[in-house]
Amino acid sequence: MEEPIEVEEPIGVTETAKIPRPRSEQLHDAAVWYAEERHWDVCPGTWLEAAEGAEQCSCGDVDCHSPGAHPAGPDWAGQATGSGAAARRMWSEHPGASILLPTGRAFDAIDVPESAGFLALARTERMDVPLGPVTRTPDRRMFFFVLPGTAPKVDDLVRKLGWRATAIDLVGRGDGHYVTGPPTRVGRRGPVQWARRPTSANRWLPDAEELIIPLAYACAREAADARARRL
Repeated sequence: MEEPIEVEEPIGVTETAKIPRPRSEQLHDAAVWYAEERHWDVCPGTWLEAAEGAEQCSCGDVDCHSPGAHPAGPDWAGQATGSGAAARRMWSEHPGASILLPTGRAFDAIDVPESAGFLALARTERMDVPLGPVTRTPDRRMFFFVLPGTAPKVDDLVRKLGWRATAIDLVGRGDGHYVTGPPTRVGRRGPVQWARRPTSANRWLPDAEELIIPLAYACAREAADARARRL
């Protein structure tokens, strides 16, 4: 198996229509692929349950901030596994469970607003900067995967460029945090998707320092534009 399953698969006019696979199977297969092919730790999170004609988070909170897409308990990090067999068992027990990918292990992540993320992607392509996988959430955030252990450098790297990371909404995610893995769906907001899919070409991750200039520049520009709109 070369790549994880797509969130959606368009059907061409002349192609034979394929029967969509249940989302629980997609989650199961994606979790196993992440563990077996990318050697990422995976952890099942909460899931969505039918309730009075609607869906709510398995945590039971009707006002859940991230329905069906957050840790199921405080010990979530200890339950994470890099074993494909263990992942199969976990998602067999809870087929609809969200996929949590702990940071600080196989990768760290730089968390930025979506608008800044797309601006940075365009700039990195012009600069021929190597990229790792990048996720895009329905909450309009993007997560750029970088080498593990490099997230703690982010604040100092941004400060050297003349900004404060918090002021430009740029966050390093390392040990103790996680990235929500596609195709997890966040309630009615929609699925987490890949802006840059994991492939053989991006198996080797960049250092946070390699991406900080285009990411910080894009975040600072978006922050300045937001301030101007409020005036």
